Amino acid sequence: MSLDFMLKDADGNYLFNANITHNLNKMADAAGIYKVLWRPEENGIETAAEVIPILREGLCKLVSDPAYYKQFDAANGWGLYVHFVPFCVEVLEACIAHPEAFVEVSR
Repeated sequence: MSLDFMLKDADGNYLFNANITHNLNKMADAAGIYKVLWRPEENGIETAAEVIPILREGLCKLVSDPAYYKQFDAANGWGLYVHFVPFCVEVLEACIAHPEAFVEVSR
């Protein structure tokens, strides 16, 4: 399973799309960003602007303590810290570039 995190404009056009394995859900939860990345619609997140502060804080946690978060690496290699941090950076940069975009996810 995987997560597709997408941003759309008001006309429904895709502005951004990124994909990452669902195996990173525990790492995301430990960093406090699972709900905003995997379940935004269940947590009142509609726009990219609402993602920014939560994702920024979680990303700071991830990079401040790599050893802690690497314990959540998937044993099979599909879902590693070294892949999740760049994914989070990419999503954050897209949200900053398109703060009024609508967030959509597919799990």
